[in-house]
Amino acid sequence: MTNYNRILSIDIMRGLTLLLMLFVTNLNMSVAPAWLGNRPADFDGMGLADWVFPGFLFIVGLAIPVALSKRFSSGQSAFDISRHIFTRSLSLIIIGVLMINIDRVNPELTGIGKNLWAILMYFGVFLFWNDYPDKENKFFTVTALKFTGLAIFAFLILKFKSGQPENNGSLITGWWGFPGIIGWGYLVAAFVYVLCRDSILKTSLFVLFFLILNMLSDWKQFGFLDPFKPIFGIIINGNVPFIILSGLAGGLIIKKIPFKGLNKSLIVFSGLGIIYLIAGFILRKWFIISKIQATPSWALICTGISFIVFIILYWMTDVKSRIRWASFLQPAAENSLTTYLAPELLFYLIISSGMPLLFFKLSNEPIITITGALVWAFLMVGLTAVLVRFKIKLRI
Repeated sequence: MTNYNRILSIDIMRGLTLLLMLFVTNLNMSVAPAWLGNRPADFDGMGLADWVFPGFLFIVGLAIPVALSKRFSSGQSAFDISRHIFTRSLSLIIIGVLMINIDRVNPELTGIGKNLWAILMYFGVFLFWNDYPDKENKFFTVTALKFTGLAIFAFLILKFKSGQPENNGSLITGWWGFPGIIGWGYLVAAFVYVLCRDSILKTSLFVLFFLILNMLSDWKQFGFLDPFKPIFGIIINGNVPFIILSGLAGGLIIKKIPFKGLNKSLIVFSGLGIIYLIAGFILRKWFIISKIQATPSWALICTGISFIVFIILYWMTDVKSRIRWASFLQPAAENSLTTYLAPELLFYLIISSGMPLLFFKLSNEPIITITGALVWAFLMVGLTAVLVRFKIKLRI
């Protein structure tokens, strides 16, 4: 019987989206097939890469009822849970801001090169947010390591200079980076769950609200909110909260329908997937399908695909117990932030070393760039498994 406290399909889909993310982000899209990558901002359509990140956002929402219901069941107060939500969201936002500023480092003004700045930053992230074992008995050691991480951040921020006229001497928020986007979306969706708890109806009203918000934002109806967009733009746009809240609603449906109601859950999830897909193509008359523009049609189509992909995985793994094929994904699925950030650190270490290990990213042969990116993705999933064995895993 499926145990809601550990729905295997959630982990497996999270692991698959991470694997695909590592694959598509390392393709040389000047030679790889266009359907594998992100489509241009003004292109009405999408490639595989355009689904991968919203697929991950969907899983973020799907897992919220699992995680937060455990906290409520254990007797944690609303204040404690709210503090956890704020802390987790802020941590992701901070990491995202640090990441997007790597390419803005001016080596001459900063005093250190972009690659070294990035390497130090990622080391700081692992020092500060690592889930250290036996923390109680190693309090002083763990505290010293965390303070070292903080000291690295302080050094890098104080040294940072971009040399750009619009913002020469400090970090900028920009598009927040993937971790930051997840942080803002999680902040909204988690508090919706705290407010609505297990009510599918109330949660669905928030889903509809953020879809309408996304539509109005795309129609440029929020000009009066422009002063707030540099900070709260992701929330005002509505696109990311809509996707995550759709996943959250899906998580509530799985929770409400017991294992014996499998046929019902298959019908509901498949039906929702089809409804989202149809709605997305209907809205295509007014909004092009564009990830970069974060259009509602794109969000609906991606979420519809996610509903269908998830219920297939749910049937395969949680119902039929066919999980051996996905066992290699478990460490990555359970340590998603480590899986995403460890390759970034390794990337800058390789670039700094001058070793041509990433030749596939520059290859003009499609087969080489595709094979190389695929091998890299599997190796990075394996890297997470190795790091976890050595008790190196990020926990926010």
